[in-house]
Amino acid sequence: MLFGLMFSFLRQSPAPPAVTHIDLDGVRTAVAVRTSKRARSFRLSLPPGGPLLTLPEKARWADAEAFLLRHRHWLAARLPRTAPAQVLAAGIELPLRGEVHRVVASGQLRGRVDQAADEDGPFLSVPGDPQHQPRRLYDWLKAEALADLQARSAVHADRLGVVVKQVRLRSQSSRWGSCSSTGNINYNWRLVLAPPFVLDYVAAHEVAHLVEMNHSPAFWATVARTLPDMERGRAWLKTHGRTLMAWQAPGEGP
Repeated sequence: MLFGLMFSFLRQSPAPPAVTHIDLDGVRTAVAVRTSKRARSFRLSLPPGGPLLTLPEKARWADAEAFLLRHRHWLAARLPRTAPAQVLAAGIELPLRGEVHRVVASGQLRGRVDQAADEDGPFLSVPGDPQHQPRRLYDWLKAEALADLQARSAVHADRLGVVVKQVRLRSQSSRWGSCSSTGNINYNWRLVLAPPFVLDYVAAHEVAHLVEMNHSPAFWATVARTLPDMERGRAWLKTHGRTLMAWQAPGEGP
């Protein structure tokens, strides 16, 4: 009888923790966990005290974790930003590939954005009327991001023996990239603002999904195979991702 009771105990699911954590936009976010006798299904909510995951009384914790992971983008989109919104305009300071640049008006109505430096450091010179300068700068940043991401995606695709059919840019509010099984990859334009090793990590991450369409140990081994120093970029996003995501494309607003 004692052996049977011990065996039954060992088969029981582990009790849910009082608090769990999930990575949202590169930020480790706490989610409170509550068990409810009245709950009939999992529920994710945002009360004043912060994110709350509610479980039915006899639910398995593994199932609850899977539910939370599936709804992480819903949660990220609804959480208030921890960094103030940053707009593109002349007169600001902007990180470009991790290096702070002043943004100045060129005084010319026509032309392209130029990257230069003077005694005060690097700067970006933006042409056009003041109302058009944010769009000029945004379009230039996207072109720079696309060139960088196409190049790094090609490198990782060659290393892993896969084919990237198309690279496109998006202005996602909660994702750095996404990959389809058909070989199309979407990236967040803001990656051009981060240090190059961060953009390289995201490129390696998304290309690795063409080998493993999951986040299993085999997937992470694939990322490490093409980018042995992947933890450097991953750690940077965990620390600075929310601040980077605060940069707004023209017309988005906070």
